[in-house]
Amino acid sequence: MVTLRKQYAVVRPVYSEDSLAEDHNKVYRQRKTIVDHMREYLTWDSKRAKNAAVSLLPVIGWMRTYRVREWLLGDVVSGISTGMVAIMQGLAFSLLASLPPSYGLYTAFFPMLTYFFLGTSRHISVGSFPVLSLMVGAVVTRLVPEVGPPANITGFENLTQDQQRVLVASSVTFLMGIFQLAMGIFQVGFIVVYLSDTLVSGFTTAAAIHILVSQLKFVLGLTVPGINGPLSVIYTLKEIFDQITSTNICDLVMSIVIMMVVFIVKELNEKYKAKLPVPIPIEVFMTVIACGVSYGFNFQTRYDVAVVGKMVSGYESPIAPNMEVFQESAVEAFPSAIVGFAVAFSVAKVYSIKHDYTIDGNQELIAFGVSNIFGASFRSFAASTALSRTAVQESSGGKTQIAGLISAMMAMIVTLALGFLLEPLPTSVLGALVIINLKGMLMQFREIPYLWMRDKPECVVWVGTCLGATLLGLDLGLAVGLGVELLTVVYRTQFPRCSVLANIPGTDLYKDHKDYMHISEIQGVKIFRIPSPIYFANIDFLRDKLVETVGFNPLRVLRKRNKALRKINKLLQKKEDAVTAKELFGATDESGMNMEEQDRSSDLPFRVNWRAELPVDVTVPRVDLHSLILDFSAVSFLDISALKGLKAVLKEFIRVDVEVYIVSCDVSILEKLHSCRFFDEEILTSMLFPSLHDAMLHVQDKSKDRGRGWVLAESRL
Repeated sequence: MVTLRKQYAVVRPVYSEDSLAEDHNKVYRQRKTIVDHMREYLTWDSKRAKNAAVSLLPVIGWMRTYRVREWLLGDVVSGISTGMVAIMQGLAFSLLASLPPSYGLYTAFFPMLTYFFLGTSRHISVGSFPVLSLMVGAVVTRLVPEVGPPANITGFENLTQDQQRVLVASSVTFLMGIFQLAMGIFQVGFIVVYLSDTLVSGFTTAAAIHILVSQLKFVLGLTVPGINGPLSVIYTLKEIFDQITSTNICDLVMSIVIMMVVFIVKELNEKYKAKLPVPIPIEVFMTVIACGVSYGFNFQTRYDVAVVGKMVSGYESPIAPNMEVFQESAVEAFPSAIVGFAVAFSVAKVYSIKHDYTIDGNQELIAFGVSNIFGASFRSFAASTALSRTAVQESSGGKTQIAGLISAMMAMIVTLALGFLLEPLPTSVLGALVIINLKGMLMQFREIPYLWMRDKPECVVWVGTCLGATLLGLDLGLAVGLGVELLTVVYRTQFPRCSVLANIPGTDLYKDHKDYMHISEIQGVKIFRIPSPIYFANIDFLRDKLVETVGFNPLRVLRKRNKALRKINKLLQKKEDAVTAKELFGATDESGMNMEEQDRSSDLPFRVNWRAELPVDVTVPRVDLHSLILDFSAVSFLDISALKGLKAVLKEFIRVDVEVYIVSCDVSILEKLHSCRFFDEEILTSMLFPSLHDAMLHVQDKSKDRGRGWVLAESRL
């Protein structure tokens, strides 16, 4: 089917950058200085103060437009549904943090209270997140191991092992909050852009492997000490297999049954989510059933099943963080702060796009920083969000963070009044719930073949991050992933895919000559496209690709020609083969030549047409190229080192009689070329053209006037 297309015709002069500047006045913008930016930042008025208040307390903005009749019922239903899930996840994820389960309820309550006022997302459910819980747990088990004495830290005196662990976890969370708050105040929310979706996917998959391995001891009913550091996964698996014959069959059977039931119901929830008003909270049902069965059959005494045990009733008084723990955990707290924010921001971004509102990365950093500091003061551990819990809050009708506030109230009710009902709950049930909720993260392995087929560097980032985080630990693994990711960026810019362009007949379009069957290439002209920034690391590569494209090395040709000039000079002096100056050239020019510095010994004052027939004894490489066009349309920046290299390359081509043109330069590139004195008596501003077609028309017009057949011309070299 032939598509009817509109046509257009433009009649205008062929412009170079110089002629365009002559015909059209350019506006030279004055750039703001640092002082101007500071003055603007420090200038306040009533309007700006109001905007700052709304920005710092986003709750003011959405509460003013809250639709009570339309949204309140949905928020209440969503809050109750999310609260039940948050309670179960809080209990389960506290095991990852190596803490008593009751402190997971603290994490489901305190951070949400401050995020309600400071957060910009209306849909994320703030609370425990398995990856963060595991990262905190690694510090806890390192400083307070299950077997052996704790670290020599002032403040551990007269504390039980659980109290020491709570102090470590709250101190790490407090420091993590300080990092997040500082980054928010200094407006560095952009840091999340360095954590690509591929890197986060590989990292969370590795975290899922760590979580799976850490929960096997609960599912199997084994006593395995917490191990952290490089190769901790392998050492933990070794300990588990050494004790595999001691598996508690009751724990194992109960865990398998619960995982099967939860898996089936979750699949049904996904399949019929359009028909179900809210997802079936199967984790809650299974927890209640497991508590009842465990209490009724006395699993703890009869089958030696480990249970949650004594739950903390009510809330304890605030505690101050431990400075020595700060010193011991700073290396782990910073990546935890980055990961917690990155996960929460990416989830919040998904739902903000879906519901058409904006979120502020810097304000989110402030919100999570304050939430973690406030929560840590009341013994909660690291808070972020979990995708599954947020999905429940949004899909069950939640419109604002009132749903999150109600879910926090649910956690408070359990903590104050109903906690004792959870005391007979087997820890293997919590481990099974943690493992079954890893399905989404573990299924990310399916991304490997997709990435390998479509973007191999991205696949390398995924695999490198996953392997690094799995084998070296989550903190070092994140650093490895960032390193691999930055290396792929360097690789893409250092070795760009350059191309030779040609004209599509009858148009002003120029495409890669390898991509089209019917395409027009003008003899003697090469159009070289550079699809990346030009900087110190890739200038040599670009020069090599350019030499490969044109088919000759201009510096080598220049040296051969200088040798040929000296030979011609000798022929003229000896008058061999009846060669005379009159036959070879017309007029002389006594002002000398401008050749490569290393070849200044030749003093023949004429320029030779090297494409014409030369004397028999004189041989030089033939150069059929007369014009080289460099397409800078994709060049975003040019540094000083690359500018010097580019200037040297252009001079090499100019000195072998190849006219060079640069087209489609960005304004910033043009300003850089002028400010760095790129142009001189050889490299002229007339080589710059605003478009590729302008340069091509100029070359075609100039080639019509090009002389043929002479050996020596009167122009200077």
